[in-house]
Amino acid sequence: MLARSLVRATKVASPAQIARASMPKVARATFTATTQRRTPPEIIAEKEVPQSSYSGGEVQRSTLIVGEENVASEKVSPLTQSVYNNMPKTMQSLSLMGKTVIVTGGARGLGNSIAKACIEAGARNVVLFDANQELGDISAAELHEQTGNTIPIDFFKVDVRDAGAVESGMKAVLEKYGAPDVLINSAGIADSNIPAETYDLEMWRRLIDINLTGSFMMSQAVGRAAIAAGKPCSIILVASMSGSIVNYPQEQSCYNASKAGVIQLGKSLAAEWAKFDIRVNCISPGYMDTALNNVPALDAQKKIWKSLTPQKRLGAVNDLNGLAILLASDASAFMTGSNVIIDGGYTLY
Repeated sequence: MLARSLVRATKVASPAQIARASMPKVARATFTATTQRRTPPEIIAEKEVPQSSYSGGEVQRSTLIVGEENVASEKVSPLTQSVYNNMPKTMQSLSLMGKTVIVTGGARGLGNSIAKACIEAGARNVVLFDANQELGDISAAELHEQTGNTIPIDFFKVDVRDAGAVESGMKAVLEKYGAPDVLINSAGIADSNIPAETYDLEMWRRLIDINLTGSFMMSQAVGRAAIAAGKPCSIILVASMSGSIVNYPQEQSCYNASKAGVIQLGKSLAAEWAKFDIRVNCISPGYMDTALNNVPALDAQKKIWKSLTPQKRLGAVNDLNGLAILLASDASAFMTGSNVIIDGGYTLY
């Protein structure tokens, strides 16, 4: 996977470049059926990734084995108009045929997998917002290639904490595609194994800003666009089961609080915007087998997580795709303000 590979930097940013990067204008890459694929940064494929952990004056060394997956070789099959026309009405309602979809955190992991699912469900085009410039460019180029260069893909370097970047990205989307039909807000971070009494305030503010404030600013930008256009819209916020329960054994008060806020934000926006035909729902995943959890330091905790989950496993990266498509599609037209927990049964106990 890309997230497990190392990217060799070829240039060092000058002071002027750094200054320009701080401005609200966002970096953008666009891929259409007629665009040439941008040359991505050189990827050095590694067989093993050494890890060094320093704690208590001692160093612990371990090695992560890099998987053999070749993301670029995967194929994403867009739903065609002819196939859609021959589908039963129920299946048509479950599609995203002709819709414009924005996915935040779309350069990797859950967001990237959901973006691919949106294309398979018939999305007319997909726009990725992500704070990682290099990975965003690579992911957008690959996604365009995986669809056979048939689906327009746009990438914007947007940190969801930056109101100016969010506004600039949305303005560009409106100019090119009009008001989006769907927002899937999956951008987020997690801090855990930090006791509340020692939690650093700057870390707290950073996590809240990304997970909660970022969810609000993206929802506000898309909501405003839909209201101005008089257009129905589905907003999906990726929360967490941690917004409803307290996890064990790790301590993560800030993350739990942020996701509880996302759930309540989703309910509040759903109540306010129902009159505009804007639906807002939350997806609350349980423990997922993502790159963020694929580190040796969490091996012991992962055994506990699995033992407390009735299905005895972590969620696969693509386990959220079907639910995301359902909430984005017209099949859930009478569904708003819901928080759908998808956790392998963890919260049953």
